[in-house]
Parts: sequence; structure tokens; C-alpha cells
Amino acid sequence: MFYLSIFLASFIINGQCQITDGGKAPRIPLNDGNSIPAIGLGTFLGFDEHGQKKVEPRETELPVTWALNAGYRLIDTASIYGNEDQIGEAIRKSDVPRENIFIVTKLDIHDQRNVVPSLKKSLTQLNTTYVDLYLIHFPIAFKPNSEEFDVVDYLDTWKAMEEAKLQGLAKSIGISNFNISQIERLLAHSELKPAVLQVEVNLNFAQNKLIKFAKDNDITVMAYSPFGSLFTNSSAPPPPRVHDPLLNALGEKYGKTAPQIVLRYLTQRGVVPIPKSTHKDRIEKNVDIFDFELTPDEMDMLSNFNKDYRLVWPSFWQDHPYYPFEKKSKPDPNPFHGS
Repeated sequence: MFYLSIFLASFIINGQCQITDGGKAPRIPLNDGNSIPAIGLGTFLGFDEHGQKKVEPRETELPVTWALNAGYRLIDTASIYGNEDQIGEAIRKSDVPRENIFIVTKLDIHDQRNVVPSLKKSLTQLNTTYVDLYLIHFPIAFKPNSEEFDVVDYLDTWKAMEEAKLQGLAKSIGISNFNISQIERLLAHSELKPAVLQVEVNLNFAQNKLIKFAKDNDITVMAYSPFGSLFTNSSAPPPPRVHDPLLNALGEKYGKTAPQIVLRYLTQRGVVPIPKSTHKDRIEKNVDIFDFELTPDEMDMLSNFNKDYRLVWPSFWQDHPYYPFEKKSKPDPNPFHGS
């Protein structure tokens, strides 16, 4: 099964990209001359029966504080997550200098006609003058304060993203949830190449073709939902689960947990995982993965878990002309509406 070259694995483990930010993760060069930490903290809280989970006081601030203290230097958020203010507060209170923290946020899907003003609102919430990476969250768009689709050509959105970078509001710019044909069209009509593509990547959903395409075009891949179905109690998704014999055997060999083995596998593929957790001990363990290296045979064994099983599949948006994923015969209910 395909995975990025072992060169990149040794590139990280041997520290050829010097750590200068005081964190535990090495940095990976981006195509625009900047660099990104090899792992980060995800902060989206997900959904419950009422829709998108409400962010309670300090519910994001505390995990970000724990993460920075544990040696994380990449924090991922988005306008739609509703927690940029708490992240800004955690960073303001931290002893880690702002220039050593890599902040990622994403364009509101309702603001694709107003990129720079939307980014400025995020900067105010984050209490910073710039972000290190700004992403188009989805190629689809909605009208402001509405659930009605808006057809905004993502090429026009990208031109405004380029302007945000030129103004110094974002050091790097990129995309999220784009497919190969959309990226090809973007590359053919842009002045600046995306530095990063953020998509779902995990053991069940290897994204081999997309990652190879990104590598061939010098675009770094960030992985959301890096654990896939590792912690689910449902029998529907394919294995593995957290107590899988192979993961546990590798954990015993290296003195690591199953989640740490999964994250190391992803970083050795050259992917930047952003595991989400609100538990201090898990946050601390998730970043502690750069003191061992999986062998090529072990990488191959883990790659066999791939079943091209998409966990994050927003088919409830599939009628939008720029919907990037496979369509379902019957769309799933929209979780933003609750049950």
C-alpha cells in the first residue's frame, strides 16, 4: 500500500528540520518558505442531539493551555467552531511566545464573498495580528446568516485568500476538503499555490491517491479525524479499534499506546495529524511520538487497515455544485440541525 517515502520519516526522526520553537514536534517545510509543526491539536467539539456542540466556558481554553505546556506548537480551529476567542485567551496567558505558535483557522462557509473582513474578525477573536495558516474550509458556500447555498466560484475565493496573504494577515494559505479535480483547477488559475490541504486521513481512510497528488504538487497534507473509528463502539466502521492486537503489539514493542502508534504512522507518511482531545493526559501522550520510528514492514502492516471508509461525509450538502465528495443515494440528516 502506498505511503510517503521513508525519507520523510527519517527526515523527521533525525531532526533535519531543526526545532526552534521549543516544542516537541519537528517542523516540516512548506512550499512558500514557511514551516509547520508535524502534529497539532484539533479543537472541533463535534455534534450532539441539539446540533453543533456549544463551547462551554474554558472548554477549549484549558486543552490549548495543556497542549502548549506539553510541547504542542500547532493549534487548529475555524470560524465555525465558535472557539477562536478561547484559543486567543489561552495563547495570551501562555509563556510560549506568539511567534513560536502556529495558529490555523478557516474561512467561514458563509463568508466566501468577504474573505479579508472574515479573517479580520477571526484575528480579533484570536487576539493576534496574523494567523500562520488560513484555509478555505470547504469549496461549497452559503449565503450570509442563511442555510441557503451560495454559488461562489472557489477561484474567486482563492484570489481573496491570496490578497489576505499579501496583506500579511496570513503567513500561509491553503484549502480544506477539496478533491483532486478541484485542486487541479485551482492550480491552473492561481498566482499562489496552496501550502496545505487539510482532509480526513486515518487508518480506515488512507487517501493514498490524494496524498500522492498533493506530494507531487508540493502541498503538505494535514489530517483531521486521525483516529478514525478507533474509539467507536459501533460495529459498522471497519477495524481497527483501540484494543486491536496489532496496535497493542506495536505499543508493547515501543512502550506506546495504540493512539500513539496511529499518530506516528501518520507522521511517517508525511501527514500532519491534528488529534482532538479535551483530556490532559491524552493531549500529553498524543504529542509524545517522536522518540521512536516504525519499520517499513510495520508501516505496510498498518496500511492494510485501509478500506477507503470515509468517516466525515457531509452528504447533506451534496446538492451544492462544488460538493467535493462522493454522493449518496440518500443524503444523511444534517447534524447542524440536531435530532
